[in-house]
Amino acid sequence: MEMKGAVLFEQGLPKPYAASRPLSIETLELDPPGPGELMIEMAYSGLCRSDLSTIAGARPRPLPTVPGHEAAGIVREVGAGVEDLAPGDHVVMVFVMSCGSCSDCVGGKPNICAASAPAKAQGLLLSGTRKLKLNGEPINHAAGISCFAEYAVVSRGSVVKIDKDVPLEDGSLFGCAVITGVGAVVNTAKVYPGAKMAVVGLGGVGLNAVMGGVICGAEQIIAVDISDAKLALAKELGATHTFNTTNPDSIGEILELTQGGLEFVFEVAGALPAWETAYSLTRRGGSLVSAGLAPAKDKFAFSPYQLVSDEKAIRGSYMGSCTPERDVPRYINLYKQGRLPVQKTRTATIGLNEINEGFDRLSSGDEVRQAIKFGS
Repeated sequence: MEMKGAVLFEQGLPKPYAASRPLSIETLELDPPGPGELMIEMAYSGLCRSDLSTIAGARPRPLPTVPGHEAAGIVREVGAGVEDLAPGDHVVMVFVMSCGSCSDCVGGKPNICAASAPAKAQGLLLSGTRKLKLNGEPINHAAGISCFAEYAVVSRGSVVKIDKDVPLEDGSLFGCAVITGVGAVVNTAKVYPGAKMAVVGLGGVGLNAVMGGVICGAEQIIAVDISDAKLALAKELGATHTFNTTNPDSIGEILELTQGGLEFVFEVAGALPAWETAYSLTRRGGSLVSAGLAPAKDKFAFSPYQLVSDEKAIRGSYMGSCTPERDVPRYINLYKQGRLPVQKTRTATIGLNEINEGFDRLSSGDEVRQAIKFGS
């Protein structure tokens, strides 16, 4: 079948992207699903900073490719062997395809299952195939999803079924921003009632971390960013205090307020300045949890002596340490109860033809989460 999709032919083109046009809207051919695969009609796809870093060249990818990994859509075809989903089902995309049998999966960490990594690194689906073509030439898949297109063929393990009463524009957020941000707080750090925490970086993931703190019953939730608008939104979502780090006194003010720092500090910007801020705000005996993927070449230095003498902990959180089949339904139930108002983090809806301009706005910090709306 033919469809429209956004193709990245070259990484590292200069901003503004509205001028350099790194993403080209093309008419693509999409092959039908094979065994263990599904064809999904996209409803909404989110613009995430992970996609932005791919466009910028901070994450090398096989090219050309159709990016995109956060989306919700409707099953239109199922391949042989897929028996638990049917055409018409609503699904959320997830960007780790867990095998269910490796030591990580069996050990309760399907979020870091490496079974699909070789295929994804080559721009393939788990089946070892490419379903996308442009003028008969193969196009690579991104994260096994490639949702910046009207349709996608994905492996069964790349989706989680959701209830049809969940608006798909909200459902799209659960495959990345929600599970990464809320999961970092709930699963990775296991923040407890009465704890004190900070979130450094208030994009889609960071704001979900703020909401995760509210869900866990944190007593103090300090939101840190350089955008007054995002700080105001964090306050609306439950942050108890906000600080703009363009103020050179902000770190000292936080340390004074907290009498030396916080028990849990979440770095969700994926940038070295955010790491430095987060580390300085982590109190003795506290934990720094990073859910922001910094450029692969970046290095962060710390004193091993201080790490030991202050008994600090530093750990990563990938995909919020989530088990998607368990956690996506849990978080959607919280959303239905009004306890996880993820819709407030979606700040704009755009068309596929506006995607380059959308990434300009994301890069400048003007928007939190923009969603591409497909169809009429």
